[in-house]
Amino acid sequence: MLENDHIDLIVSKRKLAPMKVPLHVVQARRARLAEVVSREGYLPVAQVCERFGISEATARRDLAALAKAKAITRTRGGALVEYNQRFPSFRDRQGVGDAGKRRIARQARHLIKPGMTIWLDSGTTIFRLAELLVDQPASDLVVVTNSLPVAEALADRVDMAVHLLGGQFFRRSSLLLAGRSLANLAEWRFDLAFLGVEGFDREGLWNSHEDIVTLQRAACARSVRSVVLADSTKLGRAAPTYLGDWRQSTHLITDASGRVLAQHGIALASGQLIEA
Repeated sequence: MLENDHIDLIVSKRKLAPMKVPLHVVQARRARLAEVVSREGYLPVAQVCERFGISEATARRDLAALAKAKAITRTRGGALVEYNQRFPSFRDRQGVGDAGKRRIARQARHLIKPGMTIWLDSGTTIFRLAELLVDQPASDLVVVTNSLPVAEALADRVDMAVHLLGGQFFRRSSLLLAGRSLANLAEWRFDLAFLGVEGFDREGLWNSHEDIVTLQRAACARSVRSVVLADSTKLGRAAPTYLGDWRQSTHLITDASGRVLAQHGIALASGQLIEA
């Protein structure tokens, strides 16, 4: 039992009215909330309110009670279920499909021209592209990223400027997220935005964390061209958060052939697919 009978604020069309909710109803809602957070990894307070039809005050009480019961871990503005403990580390992911990632990086490098301003997402395939830019730099390049490995790889290049967005540090993912990230991103315009994903299928693109997707969408909105780098180990996989469908403005570089993509029901317009 998490607590005694609980007073919730139920939102009506007219006003906020206090209403006593039976304890078993509160416990059932919190059990569902814990399940959703466990499945999706992260849930902002606003999303808790929307999904469960409760006020912000009630959502925060539910999250606090679940945190006290050690069912979840609280974060500022939402709930996080040991994301850093459950998500494979950056180093672990580097070795998965690495030959394909390196081929993808070589194709992506051809798109980058001197004087561009580009967004480099987090992820191991993006990191391979950053490594390639160390050996094959583009002069007067401006790179904006939230990935610590990407920023460190490029930091010593005197012929390019590297800007790292601020935010909460996610150790196993080696990225900075939330906090001031979106506000800082709003200051930029990009010629190219390179994105990593956790999965792609006929429905579109998927990633592991809602805040990652929010930042990716913002980067795409501020970019002339968005390019997804995804190796074949991600093909046919979904992840907790949906990034978007296969719009014609989305370009894909992958080591999976067009024939294999078609077998998975992925139909891309001419020019959208660049095979690595």
